[in-house]
Amino acid sequence: MSPRVSPPFRADHVGSLLRPQSLLDARDDHAAGRIDDAELRRVEDEAITQVVAMQEEVGLHSATDGEFRRSSWHMDFLYQLDGVERVDDASLKVQFRNERGDVEFATPDLRVTGRIGLSRTIFAEAFTALAERVTTATPKLTIPSPGMLYYRGGRAAIDEATYPDLAEFRSDLAAAYRTEVRALADLGCHYLQLDDTSLAYLNDPAQRAQLTARGDDAERAHLQTIQLINESLRGRPDTLAVTTHMCRGNFRSSWVAEGGYDFVAEALFNELDVDGFFLEFDDERSGGFEPLRFVPKGKAVVLGLVTTKRGELESKDALKRRIEQAARYVDIDQLCLSPQCGFASTKDGNSLTCEEEVAKLRLVVETAAEVWG
Repeated sequence: MSPRVSPPFRADHVGSLLRPQSLLDARDDHAAGRIDDAELRRVEDEAITQVVAMQEEVGLHSATDGEFRRSSWHMDFLYQLDGVERVDDASLKVQFRNERGDVEFATPDLRVTGRIGLSRTIFAEAFTALAERVTTATPKLTIPSPGMLYYRGGRAAIDEATYPDLAEFRSDLAAAYRTEVRALADLGCHYLQLDDTSLAYLNDPAQRAQLTARGDDAERAHLQTIQLINESLRGRPDTLAVTTHMCRGNFRSSWVAEGGYDFVAEALFNELDVDGFFLEFDDERSGGFEPLRFVPKGKAVVLGLVTTKRGELESKDALKRRIEQAARYVDIDQLCLSPQCGFASTKDGNSLTCEEEVAKLRLVVETAAEVWG
């Protein structure tokens, strides 16, 4: 086995990290008008400096800003696309669940009211600030997959006068993403991750039933998303490594969907034009490793074996056994290790402490070093 010198790395992570209390307090103060934009930026910068240093100290080869400047992993990006309107008087509601019951996630809704485009590079300043703070790690930027814009609201959220034909909507959306991807590469981004829950949700029959009920072709939805992502990445520079992360929902230690990757696996692994796949395999609801048999040579799989939904630390021996099990279906040299999802897909964060978060990241690094050298 050879060391991985390009993303994804043997020990990696999904991206979002628990916000320190000082940052949460500053956000509340900013919303209430007690501090201005400059002061909020100062607190964000300080928190990001510290969290980048933490990632490098534990030995990670990639570092993010923890998504500390966002409230949500995806909505903060989608609201900034031309043609997308944030609807503050209507809520987008998603039902999550955990071992204790149901949890509702609500955020201002969105509508596509004009032609999709990109007037300015989204998260450009955030990436530049991150790149200025890394010393040993590769700065990694996470953005939502273009598939998330349609999946959230479906046809009902897209103005029919603007887009009577959804093919035009997808074409404009892909073009906007191509512009974004090129601009990020020009800023020096060498590691971009597209986060997409829909490709994992579609493995759950209950989620496919919901799509069918709203008028979508649930049996082919994953194929449309794969095509959309590929069009969005077409022509990207060779200097840019792109991965995708596919989880079944992550909000306050809760999830939305269940089931293995079986339904989407063959098309996903063989047709999606990315360098690696971040997949969650932290418990029974994520299914087995059998779908990995479809992964072709040259693609990396990052096994999300370390849960971010609770603080108890996994054992190295258990992680190594599961890596061995996965290697029955795909060459171990194509495998990497990471937490199963982000630690804080929204500002709320999951139910564990910062100390437990650091311990899990350190465990990933140490285990990967013992497995792959």
